[in-house]
Amino acid sequence: MSTPHPARRTRTLAVGLAALALASAGCAAPQQEGGGGGTPLLASVDTHFGTVDIPEPDDGELRVVALGWSDGEVALSLGVAPVAIFDWQNFGEENKGVGPWATERFGDVEPELLENVDGSVNYEQIQALDPDVILNVRAALDEKTHERLSEIAPTVAPPKDTPDFAVDWRTHTRVVAEALGRTAEGEELIAGLDSRFGELREQHPEFDGVTMASGSKFGDAYGASLPGDSRFDIYGELGFVLNPAIEELPSPNGFYANISVEQVSAFDADVAVLTTIGYPLSALTEDPLIQSLPVVRDGRALLVDPEGDVMRGATAGTVQSIGIALDAVVPDLAAAVDKLDR
Repeated sequence: MSTPHPARRTRTLAVGLAALALASAGCAAPQQEGGGGGTPLLASVDTHFGTVDIPEPDDGELRVVALGWSDGEVALSLGVAPVAIFDWQNFGEENKGVGPWATERFGDVEPELLENVDGSVNYEQIQALDPDVILNVRAALDEKTHERLSEIAPTVAPPKDTPDFAVDWRTHTRVVAEALGRTAEGEELIAGLDSRFGELREQHPEFDGVTMASGSKFGDAYGASLPGDSRFDIYGELGFVLNPAIEELPSPNGFYANISVEQVSAFDADVAVLTTIGYPLSALTEDPLIQSLPVVRDGRALLVDPEGDVMRGATAGTVQSIGIALDAVVPDLAAAVDKLDR
């Protein structure tokens, strides 16, 4: 990407100083002029680290850097193409850092990809992009990182008291939409997926109350997704409930529970959706502990490709990606539930 023009740097500094002055004066509601004819605000967003004021760009072109998990894809769904995206799922340059279902929304825009290297943040690279706003919504609650990013541009952090990365798809959509001044568009997206879930629940009442384990194997360890993680939430929306054995496990990271070799039986729910992280699916299909579970032996477990639509869509956890995952997984879920002895 080209180096930001010096004029934009001057404009950004001026806007930032104006926003600081407005905040100190305790004025300015979104879309209103501040006291004394100051810079109008695009949005004010409540986050875990306090309220973030986002000034309207003078030239009308909002430069967005999307750092949080799928923040960029949510912005795209709202009609805003980020100038840079942190490529959490390693979708790569060919997909412009988002799921292939969303790439075309960029049109001719070529975002700069912020490489996922152990989740680290390259502050100098972000500063050089001269952003108007940084989205770090589905992310860790790291105050030091937030403070450093806020020195560069207004930074939208997760909502208050949200566990790390556990921002559900509705909240995620609403926060990003608010930050971009596109609240109405966000509500339309949410209503559309809500309607889809409602239709599927009507079509599959047999899903209601069926226990579910959604989990993965990574090396010699295992993990189970919890409510707040879209890899479970899409099944919860269909009427499935978390397997009680998983619910009882400690969850230090908020959105998943670690499962030891001795606890693998926690996956033995009425139905399971299992995959791998960083390993081929054969690591699961050839795992004697997994293969010994009744849910697997009875054909009620879906062992899904980590690079397929079910997992990539559920993991991205956006309105569009969840729709892709539902298309792929619902028929197989219905077949698995049909094998229950009820």
